[in-house]
Amino acid sequence: MKTYYEILSVNATSTADAIKRAFRKRAKEIHPDVNPFHESNPEVMQKLLQAYETLMDPIRREDYDRRNFIFQPELKFDYREFLKSRPNDESIQSRLVFFDLLHQREDDALALYDRLAARDGFSLDRYLDREDYMDCAFLLAEEYEFRLRFRPAFELLLDIVELEHDEPYFRHFFVDVTERIRTLVCFKMPTELPPREVIEHLNRLIVLELPTKDIAFYLKKAAELYLDIGDSVTAATYLQRGLQLDEKLAGTKKLRERLAPFQAV
Repeated sequence: MKTYYEILSVNATSTADAIKRAFRKRAKEIHPDVNPFHESNPEVMQKLLQAYETLMDPIRREDYDRRNFIFQPELKFDYREFLKSRPNDESIQSRLVFFDLLHQREDDALALYDRLAARDGFSLDRYLDREDYMDCAFLLAEEYEFRLRFRPAFELLLDIVELEHDEPYFRHFFVDVTERIRTLVCFKMPTELPPREVIEHLNRLIVLELPTKDIAFYLKKAAELYLDIGDSVTAATYLQRGLQLDEKLAGTKKLRERLAPFQAV
């Protein structure tokens, strides 16, 4: 018994356009009004129509191929090119950012994310599901930090921290997030950003639901920076708050010595 592909004289990889052309050609060959020399056979036309209607419907075609063990050679589909072909679709472009991060195209991913983030109202988490967004945000933060772009790295990591507290996703891997944001704000930002800006970032961490030892450490670091800018009163207050949370808070001896000339802590 002939397959639908054989009835239409096409192969299993033929496109819809090719099937349509083949149907028209075959229909003309057997239609008595077009070819009076061809012996009319309603069953042949019925089979031709059945083959055409089945193969033109993607769902019916897939089902037909599966039931008749018709295997198509694997067609090469460039998913990235498909994503790139929709530059005005923010949902598709968000997926492209994540795709490029996962396929060692970090520069392309950051360049695209920068363009998207510059648009009014754009938010990556609107277009990726929660887990994909958190993974994507962490990878973006890593790349920004590597390029010394600490501000966007911090914003992404902070968002992850807040989401994780709402509903755990990273779970035991979350320590990687907290260690990264701690290193970023306490050790890397102070070498590149003004003290007041670093303090602002620390204050955003201090109000989060983090372990008390972490909050104490951030308070101590903020105290050091307040002292650097000449605000000894606020520095002493922050240090005292840190010690209340962690009486064994490390690294306070030197800070106490620096504060001593101003006031007792």
